[in-house]
Amino acid sequence: MPAMKQYARVSDIEIRQALEKALEGRDLKKILILPPDYTRMYSGAGKITAILYDMLIGSCEIDIMPALGTHEPMTREECLAFFGDRVPYDKIIVHNWRKDVVKIGEVPGEFVEEVSGGLVRDKIDVEVNKLIMDDSYDLIISVGQVVPHEVVGMANYSKNIFVGCGGSNMINSSHMLGAFYGMERIMGKDFSPVRKVFDYAQENFLKDIPLLYVLTVTTNEKDDTRIHGLYIGNKRYVFEQAVELSRELNLTHVKEPFSKVVVYLDPREFKSTWLGNKAIYRTRMAIKDGGDLIILAPGVKKFGEDAENDRLIRKYGYVGREKVLELVDSCDDLRQNLSVAAHLIHGSSDGRFNITYCTEELTGEEVRGVNFDYIPYDEIVKKYDPGVLKDGYCTVDGEEIFYISNPALGLWTTE
Repeated sequence: MPAMKQYARVSDIEIRQALEKALEGRDLKKILILPPDYTRMYSGAGKITAILYDMLIGSCEIDIMPALGTHEPMTREECLAFFGDRVPYDKIIVHNWRKDVVKIGEVPGEFVEEVSGGLVRDKIDVEVNKLIMDDSYDLIISVGQVVPHEVVGMANYSKNIFVGCGGSNMINSSHMLGAFYGMERIMGKDFSPVRKVFDYAQENFLKDIPLLYVLTVTTNEKDDTRIHGLYIGNKRYVFEQAVELSRELNLTHVKEPFSKVVVYLDPREFKSTWLGNKAIYRTRMAIKDGGDLIILAPGVKKFGEDAENDRLIRKYGYVGREKVLELVDSCDDLRQNLSVAAHLIHGSSDGRFNITYCTEELTGEEVRGVNFDYIPYDEIVKKYDPGVLKDGYCTVDGEEIFYISNPALGLWTTE
């Protein structure tokens, strides 16, 4: 799931051979690898990072900095599960999106206005982690998965740099730009306004950086991640090839909108609604008006990935696009944290369908306090058991539902 077609799988041997070919003839003394974090556990990037480390550790110095964005740093256990035991934990550098960045330029307000159709007119500061500008690195390798995304259209490529390793201004501004423009106009598409901003920033401010992209397209069945596409290079067409395959594999069109969708959030990956709301925005274009979305979220224990974002989500709640835009105009704390405002827009159905979070660690009072419905997890799984349900259409007690075991790898929409 979500792909129905059968596609060839790239083997570990083929991955290593492709990487060796891409690095052939380079005199590498020091490199920086930028994989995603544990929240992209089905990207195949952990395996690729481990292969790169194994290939190069005897010949050059290697630093590894997961592209955390606003997410929590990876624990030792998560690093072991993601990279395997060949990558030492003390090699992992933590990116701090509030403190560890330098400004390298700005995207002019006129350009932002043009690509957004006049919706946004402010300039955007381009900030990246200071290590990306460190000229002691002979090569910087950005590893990640191309998959539909709610902010940029299709994830990865330069997003891994400008958001995953970016600073607060770029993260806030790009997320709000996507939210203003509208998720439905963005998800699953290339050349969104946000992507055009990233393209501008890359072409103007990263052209002298020794940057190499290693992009994957994957599907999974339970814990088995299948890499179907591997694209290596530093030109945009490499990303475009990955987009084409991801749209075939990770985008599911349905003939009729769903009345009820049940989504499971793996507790190893989803510990906050900040991440878990993928269940909402990846399915929203396939749920009928008045329908129901039930989110099985045993590992979700908070709303934001850091304390300030969590506080703001609890304060304002998922109250819909129009209300959030009003709040941005009137509330300084939200206006200073536009990525939170964008997240609140992404996490609401705007009253179109009902959203029920089913948690173990968050109380019903907490869940209802941010404008979701609530059913205790141990109660709901008596009916919708993720150990029994299979991806796709299911019948439970005479009721037809659509079940999704991993919303992070797909996008569902009506034809």
